[in-house]
Amino acid sequence: QVQLVESGGGLVQAGGSLRLSCAASGRTASNSAMGWFRQAPGKERESVAVINWRGTNTYYPTDSVKGRFTISREYAKTTIYLQMNNLKPEDTAIYYCAADLELQKLLTYRPEDNVYWGQGTQVTVSS
Repeated sequence: QVQLVESGGGLVQAGGSLRLSCAASGRTASNSAMGWFRQAPGKERESVAVINWRGTNTYYPTDSVKGRFTISREYAKTTIYLQMNNLKPEDTAIYYCAADLELQKLLTYRPEDNVYWGQGTQVTVSS
């Protein structure tokens, strides 16, 4: 099992930056791929950024964040970060940290997939 705790959300003006953190613990935490998802009101949860367990490969399934968001993780460590720059009002959502031993589950997430979730942190971008 994996437990996830996020921090770092808040309110920021458009064009600003925020950095989210997610600390994982549990028996399989160090071997798990981890990622960030977001869910805006009335929309489905989407995969924003994913990193493998080594921290060597990163993926950004959502095109709108490419070039603005950066996911990072120290080699085989269990804390990940999401640096969000040039934030836009459409980035407003609850951001969730996720983990799973299968990286593909985080890349092609489906609601019926069982992955580990954090409690979520609100990010609000004002125009």
